Amino acid sequence: MAKTIDRYTYRVTWSEDDREHVGLCAEFPSLSWLASTPEKALSGIRVLVRQVLDEMERSGDPVPEPISSRPFSGKFVVRVPPEVHRMLAIRAAESGVSLNRFVSSKLS
Repeated sequence: MAKTIDRYTYRVTWSEDDREHVGLCAEFPSLSWLASTPEKALSGIRVLVRQVLDEMERSGDPVPEPISSRPFSGKFVVRVPPEVHRMLAIRAAESGVSLNRFVSSKLS
């Protein structure tokens, strides 16, 4: 189980409302852990994820696959208003690159 827990995507951020650090796990967006230090927030969310995974396995619920092990094609579709599409096409042409390359560079 520890290896699976290590493959999940964790983040620690500051909550101004709570005045504490918040540990988060991308694969479990409903979970969070508040703590006085970033280290304690990370440790706490990892313990909580372990507990939830143990319960999911006991009850036979499907366990989320870690983002780190999911395959990605490198393609996704984004819908934008026609005027935004036109503006991006113009800026790409002015830059001498394809629309795909222009948008990809902006997203990077």
